[in-house]
Formats: sequence, C-alpha cells, structure tokens
Amino acid sequence: MSHDSTRFNPLSFTGRYRILHLTWFAFFMSFVVWLGLGPIMPFIQEALDLSNQQAKVLLILNVAMTIPARIIVGMLVDKFGPKIMYAAILILGGSISIAFAWAETYEELAMLRFLSGFIGAGFVVGIRMISEWFPAKQTGIAQGIYGGWGNFGSAGAAMTLPFIAASMGDVDGWRYAVTFASIAAIAYGIIYFFSVSDTPKGSTYFKPKKTGAMEVTSKGDLYLYILMNIPLFLALGVLTWKLSPENMGMLTIETTYAIYLALVATYAVQVWKIWHVNAHILKKPVPVLHRYKFKQVAILDWAYLVTFGTELAVVSMLAMFYVSWFELPKITAALLAGIYPFINLVARPGGGWISDKFGRRKTLIVIFAGIAASFLVLSLVDREWSIWLVVGITIVAGIFSKAGSGAVFAMVPLIQRRMTGQIAGMAGAYGNVGAVVFLTVNSMVDYDAFFMIIGIVAAIVLALIIFFLEEPEGTMTEVLEDGTVQMIDVK
Repeated sequence: MSHDSTRFNPLSFTGRYRILHLTWFAFFMSFVVWLGLGPIMPFIQEALDLSNQQAKVLLILNVAMTIPARIIVGMLVDKFGPKIMYAAILILGGSISIAFAWAETYEELAMLRFLSGFIGAGFVVGIRMISEWFPAKQTGIAQGIYGGWGNFGSAGAAMTLPFIAASMGDVDGWRYAVTFASIAAIAYGIIYFFSVSDTPKGSTYFKPKKTGAMEVTSKGDLYLYILMNIPLFLALGVLTWKLSPENMGMLTIETTYAIYLALVATYAVQVWKIWHVNAHILKKPVPVLHRYKFKQVAILDWAYLVTFGTELAVVSMLAMFYVSWFELPKITAALLAGIYPFINLVARPGGGWISDKFGRRKTLIVIFAGIAASFLVLSLVDREWSIWLVVGITIVAGIFSKAGSGAVFAMVPLIQRRMTGQIAGMAGAYGNVGAVVFLTVNSMVDYDAFFMIIGIVAAIVLALIIFFLEEPEGTMTEVLEDGTVQMIDVK
C-alpha cells in the first residue's frame, strides 16, 4: 500500500484527508438520524402521551437492530467496499426514519424505530474506509477523528432537533424535526457515493477468502469465536423478554417464544457457518506466519461494550435523567445532555492519538481505570447535589469512555487487514450489546444503580486488558489473490 510519510494534517482537504472528512460527515449524518431520538424523546413523550416505560422501550429498540446489522454490514463492506455500503445505509436508513416520523400508533413507532436502528451500522463502513487510506502509525488519530467527529452527530441532533420541534408546534413538531434530518441524510448518501473511492489509486482492496463468518487461525480461537457470538443473541433475548407479556406486554406469549426460538435457530446457523469457514484448521494447522490471536478481538469486543455501550446508553437517558431528578425544563435538559456527545470532538481522537503515541495496551489500561472510577463516583449522586457538579462528573466520565472508544479502534485495524470490516463489525455490535444491556438495566433500576453497574463492568474489563491483551506486533501478513504474501507494517 502506498502512503506518503508526511505528518498528519487534518486541516487538509485533499487526498486521504478529503476521504476522512467526507467519511466522518457520513457517520455524522447517520448519528443525527439514529441518536436524535434521545434528545427529542421528551417531545415525543408529551405529544403522544407515552408512559416513561414506553419511552424507555423505544430507546432500547433504537439500538437493538444495530447488533445484527453491524455484523452483517461488516461482512458486506469487506466484500463490496465502503463506498456503495455507506450510500445505501444513509438512503435506506433515512427513508425508514421518515416513515417513523409519521407513524400514528405506538406499535408502528416501535417497529419502525427498531428497523431504522440499522443506520447505526454505518460506523463499521467508515472504519474500513479509513484503514484503506491511512498508514498504521496514523490509524489511531485518523480513526479517532472519524469516530469522534462522526459521533458528534448525536450532539448535533441534541442542539438542533429540540429547537426545530419546539418551533414547529407541540403536537407534530418532533415529526418535522425527524423528517428534515432524514432528508438531509438521504441527500448526503447520494453525494457520498459520487465523491469517494474505496482505496487510493493503485492499492489492493483485500477481501476475505470466505464470507459468512470470520476466519480464525487456531483451534482454541475457533471455540472462543463460537462463545463470543452468544452475547450478541443474549442481548436480543433480553430485549424480547423486556417486551414480553410479563414486562411491557407489547408482545404476545406466542410471539415471545417464536422470537426466542428464532434467536436459538439463528445462533445454530451462525455456529454452522463459523464451522464451515474454519473447520479446515482442525485438520491442517495454519502456518504461524499467517496466524492472528482471536483473544485480541474478544477483549476489544468487551472493551467496546463498555466504552460505546456506555456512550449510547448515557446519551439516550441523560435528558430524561436531568428532567426527572433535577426538574429541569426539557430544552435545558436536552442542551446539557448534548454536552456529553459534544466532547466526542476532542476525546475520541485524543484516545486514538494517545494510543498511537504511547502504545495501545497501556492507553487502554489508564482509560479503563478512569471509566470505572468516574462512573462509581456518579453512582453516589443524589437529588440534593448541585446540577453543575453532576454535569461536571458526567463530562469527566464521558471523556474517559469516548477516549476509550478511540483507543479500541486505534487497535482494531491492526489485527488482520482483510477482515477489518468484520472485526470492526463484531466490536461495533458489542458496543450495541452494551447499550441494550445498560438501557435495559436503566429501565429496571434507579439512575444511581445504573451508573454503579457501568462502573463495575468497566472494572472487570480493565482486569481482562491488564492480564490478557497484547500490544500489536510490528507487522501483519496478508495473502494476495495470486497467492503472494505481503507484509504490512503496523507500527
């Protein structure tokens, strides 16, 4: 791969930097549509007279579809390339979001919000695009800018959609706000398709030798990969349980059991695909030169469950937290909640940059200690505390979790180039598993217990990083389609 070795210059709008800016903005637009639901939820709740539980369930549904979508999109982007995938996701996701905006019944709202959640899978596409255009020694800062500035879409939504909703009237204002955002996403999907290419001129776009499941390179890794798929299905099972007759009552008992059965059957099919793609390694071991360690993928999955799962959960519930505990006006609460994703602009690229500079593993250890400590402090908050103190602690917690997301994805592209989409897809899906689990916890316990559980999970993942994560080696090996071997520098 040909990359010039000049210093990193994000203020440039030519060459690889042009691709970076076009791609983070595609991510930005997908997040405006996807995570605009949180800040606008108080308006939807008031206009449609929804209960707190109905509102919380919509927030969970919003992140559920993204779990399978990120896995599937990760495979598709490795096969078809990021250009066509990002355009398709923005156009289709925006169209479903418009349908959501004009839904009449709660059942329609719930179904369309669940379906539109797949727009959050766009994130995975950009990870592959950026890894094609930037060298390994700049991958942390480049992926951090992509992720951080794109994630800012949720802050962009928080700073605009409530005002549009308020200015367009109490009943349908939220509908117009969501519609305008969705039309903008569709338009940008078309612009993106005609503005980018999958790789720099003359570069090879590495594709997996087989599709349908990730390739692993040892017997132990095969079994670990099969185990690591279980939480993806468990999270969807938890969501189904939340909607079942014994909880929300949105599903019939027959539908509930049908979904459970479908999840078990889909997992069985997934195990068969994993076995089909990888069974050959049981007969003939993969040469050491071509191996990678799947435990690296597994630990990054759990790390992203904490960092991005926390971010999605907190950005979804923060406005409601400020309204219910501190009795703030809705727009004030939405603006204060918008500070949390706003810090993505600096924190996520900062995590990537520190990772490039001081090492992947060391950076993750420091950051996870910060996540655990700050959320455990948040769990001590009560209603008598100053709102400004609570906002300040929330910002500190947010800086650590967003820097953590940057540090995780500084390492993801350095494991195995041709499978970057699939590895990013799995880690990204785990982020959504975290969101579903944490938002489900949020719907069952008070806010202080919600923060405490996040802190405890972060401490457990910190232990995994300390004891099992390894710093990436100096090179990775890729086999070209003609059978020749190419060494790629990851330092």
